[in-house]
Amino acid sequence: MKVNKYYGAAISAFIIWGFIPFPLKALADYPSSQILYFRILVSVLTLIVVSLLTRRQQWKETKALFQGHAPKEKRKFLAFTLLGGLLLTVNWLAFIYVVNHVDIQTGSFSYLLCPILTAVLGFLILKEHLRVNQWLSVALSLMSCLLVGTDSLTNLLFSLLIASSYAFYLITQRLLKDYDKIVLLTLQLLLAFCIIGPSYSWFVGAEAVPITGHFVRQIVLLSWVFTVIPLFLNLYALKEIKSATIGILMYLNPIINFTMAFVYFNEVASTQKVIAYAVIFLSVILYNLPIGKKKVVAGA
Repeated sequence: MKVNKYYGAAISAFIIWGFIPFPLKALADYPSSQILYFRILVSVLTLIVVSLLTRRQQWKETKALFQGHAPKEKRKFLAFTLLGGLLLTVNWLAFIYVVNHVDIQTGSFSYLLCPILTAVLGFLILKEHLRVNQWLSVALSLMSCLLVGTDSLTNLLFSLLIASSYAFYLITQRLLKDYDKIVLLTLQLLLAFCIIGPSYSWFVGAEAVPITGHFVRQIVLLSWVFTVIPLFLNLYALKEIKSATIGILMYLNPIINFTMAFVYFNEVASTQKVIAYAVIFLSVILYNLPIGKKKVVAGA
């Protein structure tokens, strides 16, 4: 029962994220930068309130951990926290733009590609081992990218921007693994808003649309239901479920996105894209097959 509770939390988080095109599409008349600006604002205010009410101990522990580090480690924490906030901002902005102005398929393809790209970055940056089937999965992913690129180079570039920004964000989180994730996210979004907050007219530009009750309702829905709540569910699940299992369950998100794109939003795909999507799905299955064992680093 205990395990089922954590699995339920993880599955619920990714199902919620799977339906994120709905609030974004409801704001399609607004510029992506304006949606992002208020999503970050409402999310960070919510996280600050939650932190004050429920996570004071974690903030104290984070402060003590930071103060106990050498100057080099302190600079590393500050640099990767700021970088994490910037990467998350780029990722959210690109995804919002793609869903509202390109197509949902492109955003979904990004998050199918993201875990495999993260694994490659983990190999290159963190020296993490990849099994043979995972390297084959990487090769299939590259083939899928080539198919998408020959059909639409713009779509491929958007997919790579979304996938790479989130993959690099995940790498920064691994480098700061000793810190509480909610505290880190709050700091990252706070730093991001400190950069874009004072420059609303520049960041949103002349395309800004007057704020209405509809806009406020959808932003609150996007920030609470599709950002903060699934984030807490995901972190709660990680207490008892292995991150590798969470990685597999994460594919519920783009699968639901794809289903919504074709069934509800009536998007169409060329033959090349259909083949590319089939190849990436195959690469995902191959990547997660339990073939072989990971090498254990000496002295680890």
